[in-house]
Amino acid sequence: MAVRIETEEALKEAFKIRKEVFIEEQGTPEDEEYDEFDSLDTAEHILVLDADKAVGTARWRIVDGEGKFERICILKSHRKLGIGNLIVHKLEELAIKKSITNVKLHGQVQAEGFYHKLGYETKSDVFMEDGIPHILMRKILPETFSAL
Repeated sequence: MAVRIETEEALKEAFKIRKEVFIEEQGTPEDEEYDEFDSLDTAEHILVLDADKAVGTARWRIVDGEGKFERICILKSHRKLGIGNLIVHKLEELAIKKSITNVKLHGQVQAEGFYHKLGYETKSDVFMEDGIPHILMRKILPETFSAL
């Protein structure tokens, strides 16, 4: 189940997942992982729960009239279970509810095929972000949301 984060306690759970995935597993420097958009006032954050355990997270915000999906991650123990699809679908739902139909993300190169399957198109050459190869990907969303 993917839910919109509405409390500081839930946001801390999201930060724990990001720390485990991005900082500990992928080697992102801690001072580069957290930024000015890590509050409930500056971005919408989501959490994926498996029973009562937080296992995935992401955030999105509006940048120049376009949705930007960021910090998408899943605990290693819960990958390959469809949680990535759930996260992206929830982000798209939230964007559509705010009448945002153009969205983008900086996807890790190793996840490019995953995003292609969800309808995202690669729109850049490879660039480095936090020491990891990324590409810019975009998608045009429908004007109304339809559930999975």
